[in-house]
Amino acid sequence: MAKVNERNLVVGLDIGTSKISVAVGEITPDNQLSIVGVGNQPARGMDKGGVNDLNLVIQSIQRAINEAELMADCHISSVYLGISGKHISCQNENGMVPINDKEVIQEDVDNVIHTARSVPISAERRMLHVLPQEYSIDCQDGIKSPIGMSGVRMEAKVHIVTCANDMAKNIVKCVERCELKADQLIFSALASSYAVVTDDEKELGICVVDIGAGTMDIAVFTGGALRHTAVIPVAGNQVTSDIAKIFRTPLSHAEEIKVQYACALRQMVSMEENIEVPSVGGRPARSMSRHTLAEVVEPRYQELFELIQEELRESGLEDQIAAGYVLTGGTAKMEGVVEFAEEVFQMPVRVAVPQNVAGLKEYVNDPTYATVVGLLHYGMQASEQSSSESKNTEGVAGIGSRILAWFKGEF
Repeated sequence: MAKVNERNLVVGLDIGTSKISVAVGEITPDNQLSIVGVGNQPARGMDKGGVNDLNLVIQSIQRAINEAELMADCHISSVYLGISGKHISCQNENGMVPINDKEVIQEDVDNVIHTARSVPISAERRMLHVLPQEYSIDCQDGIKSPIGMSGVRMEAKVHIVTCANDMAKNIVKCVERCELKADQLIFSALASSYAVVTDDEKELGICVVDIGAGTMDIAVFTGGALRHTAVIPVAGNQVTSDIAKIFRTPLSHAEEIKVQYACALRQMVSMEENIEVPSVGGRPARSMSRHTLAEVVEPRYQELFELIQEELRESGLEDQIAAGYVLTGGTAKMEGVVEFAEEVFQMPVRVAVPQNVAGLKEYVNDPTYATVVGLLHYGMQASEQSSSESKNTEGVAGIGSRILAWFKGEF
């Protein structure tokens, strides 16, 4: 079996409420991301992004990993891990430092971000991300890249995403029990944005909503930077449970009916279409109108969209998302979702599948894979950064040893 480091592979693991996805990507010599393996298993032991049965989650992860290893013909030892749940929260902070040299160098940038992130957070929380939004030098605002610019003092605005330490520990524990290392924890909606959003949309203002089974993960970008993140602990499972209760059918059948026949907008369904609904307790199946099903589903989707709207309103960014909404995740796939969402939001809406991938892309050409492919993009950028940083330090070491040799008279 090929070793991961020989082939320059990166692995993403998305542990959702209803399914666990693993994707293996190979970074090609021309810096493209090529999908070489995918594993997909129903999630057991998860609820609304949190672990509620450790052993069941471990079994599900192991199965998905085995499937991906077999397909990619490799041994997976570490993964980039997605995290979600209502415990995720965010804050925007500022930091300020004097500029040591006449012009800004990387060290100044690192210092100002360190100052901004030095806000006190409680012991039970962990920092997931510190993402720079923009810099200002003296009286010039809105600088994207300050290196090389002159000034006296520099200020940075950053977006900090934190999570509950215990929740993070539980999810990492599941991964470690499968003899894997978690390279980094990444907030799911941020990961999804790497796979489905363009730079133009981020600049104009866009709201990414990953609607899964247990949670809706939100990330809002304006001016090219992340401004707001949130998790709403209501999603597709609510729709399934409504169908199960109203049609008196088991949850597993309700899920099948939702996936195959449901429509989020009742006016798109004709009155004549009928569907077969299995009953509970061995009773005979009944015939129901598809229009009746849409009448059950539509109010729940309206509620989900209104919760998203309310979150944006509270963040004060509702008027700044000129590019509208990008919906992704399994619950966004339903017929009529785009039309209904545009009606509710009064904004352009699109349902997105992962972009910028090569290789076995037909395996991930689906909104449910947005997070796991986003984790690959994130991992690819992280490995690029670490390799460029190590080159820089090698360069510095090289100069140092030459100076030392010169002093010793070896030159």
